[in-house]
Amino acid sequence: MVNKRKSLPPSLTIKLGKWVWTNLWQIMMSKLAPRNNSGEYIRPASLFRETVGIQAENKYQPATKRYRLFVGLGCPWAHRTLVVRSLKGLEDAIPVTIVSPAGDRGIWVLEEEQEGCFTLPELYNLAQPGYNGRATVPVLWDEQTKTIVNNESADIIVMLNAEFDRFAKNPHLDLYPEQLKTKIDEWNDKIYHTVNNGVYRCGFAQTQEAYEKACKELFTTLDEIDNTLSGSKYLCGETVTLTDVRLFTTLFRFDVVYYGLFKCNLRRIQDYQYLSAYLRNLYQLPGIANTCNLEAVKRDYYGNLFPLNPGGIIPLGPDFNN
Repeated sequence: MVNKRKSLPPSLTIKLGKWVWTNLWQIMMSKLAPRNNSGEYIRPASLFRETVGIQAENKYQPATKRYRLFVGLGCPWAHRTLVVRSLKGLEDAIPVTIVSPAGDRGIWVLEEEQEGCFTLPELYNLAQPGYNGRATVPVLWDEQTKTIVNNESADIIVMLNAEFDRFAKNPHLDLYPEQLKTKIDEWNDKIYHTVNNGVYRCGFAQTQEAYEKACKELFTTLDEIDNTLSGSKYLCGETVTLTDVRLFTTLFRFDVVYYGLFKCNLRRIQDYQYLSAYLRNLYQLPGIANTCNLEAVKRDYYGNLFPLNPGGIIPLGPDFNN
């Protein structure tokens, strides 16, 4: 018996599938990446912004093992704190708890129970009962008062650089020297907007125009940085600074993740003469390699950003030996 049931024309099937997926994608992206009316990704501000300091009135005084860092190994913002912690030699003074993304739940999960918590949202709620905002890493946690001191990486690395020297193995290393602060701040502002957050503005853009704007700004800055590095070892001269740390964690992920998954594919970092050498030089600084985990980076991005990689397939490459 011949089945006379007709299937949908291929063109209609494609149009229907595209319509369904596009609408689902827009819904998922609105949850993952807030946008403005132009489709540009707008990163929400960090909400916990207290500081650790030696001033008498400061309730968060520097101390060894009073504070703990919660970090995700795939996250570039959390990676900054690990790099500064390592460069300063604060491993014994500030312990670390690793969290991992649970892609199907959209949250960070603790690898081991901490303060009675098994997820990062639970930790945020312990710090601020009723909290229902974003639970992000890094987190600088105060073991004494059982609260979050700060969840802004830019603040945390400044504190790690300056406020824990009496507990540091490398107390004389100053990554934010007074004479370079103006230059460091200028680079930080530019690099944050166009590079650190710029790769996300490319990957999370929800219109062609927003993507192209972000991508052009990203590579304009990378070109400028490459030119600057043709005449100096680091961005602010011959001394490594917080600017280099902030840039490093993005460059480390660039060719592996941002180039393909985030469509930042005009050039790879390895295609730049000076940027590529600069990245290798930073990676070889004592202790930095121990903070880097490319497999965790690939797993966290490709395996958990479902709207950007629906199949969840994690690439084998790139092979940097070729």
